Amino acid sequence: MISRREAIETIALGGASLTFSNLTEAQAQTPLQAAIPNVFAGQHKTKPLPFDPAKLKGISEKLIKSHHENNYNGAVGALNVVEKRLAALIADKETPGYVYDDLKREELVRTGSVVLHELYFGNLGGDGKPGGEVMAAIKAAWGSFEQWESEYRKAAAGLAGGSGWVNFTLNLHTGELHNYWAWDHMHNVPTGVTLLALDMYEHSYHMDYGSAAAKYIDAFMQNVNWEEVNRRYVRAQKALAALRA
Repeated sequence: MISRREAIETIALGGASLTFSNLTEAQAQTPLQAAIPNVFAGQHKTKPLPFDPAKLKGISEKLIKSHHENNYNGAVGALNVVEKRLAALIADKETPGYVYDDLKREELVRTGSVVLHELYFGNLGGDGKPGGEVMAAIKAAWGSFEQWESEYRKAAAGLAGGSGWVNFTLNLHTGELHNYWAWDHMHNVPTGVTLLALDMYEHSYHMDYGSAAAKYIDAFMQNVNWEEVNRRYVRAQKALAALRA
């Protein structure tokens, strides 16, 4: 059994990729940084891919590396800059609220992007064959795995040609499983724990498939690491039990 605090810490943020230009880490550093709590430390690190990108089926190594090195790594760097900029302004009484508000929005955008990309890469590298406790839960909620997959695919197809995510999620408020549509990095149900994240931003598939998003969805489903999805589900169930204790 995990504690209530640990349960809350398992909640993943879900959530349009914005450009945060003209700010470098050097510019964000100020003497105030030393007096700011670690919450604005700006020390996030890029996690390596947990699988061999050359072994995915239908998704090229070139695409995965570009996605990881440019989009995900870029989000990590941007989040660090935003945090340090927030740290520099938090004690400045002259900073207008609307300026700080813009940075707080960027903080949420970048945090969501980092979290969701880590979940996305973390649930790739498998054989696409579902199993475990999460499989039984899906059947209980949707009637069959095929019904669940059909809805998940429809939600993904609806984002084709645009941007967003599809997150298979355990709602810790209701205890229900849902496939949630996310227009950008900031959209997810409150208290939602993402079990399977699908990136539908064009950068995740355009290099391989152009505008043929349906082919990318097919390839993604073939590479889902259901062991990881099941691990997340089991952990989320423990969090749910702790929150309801």
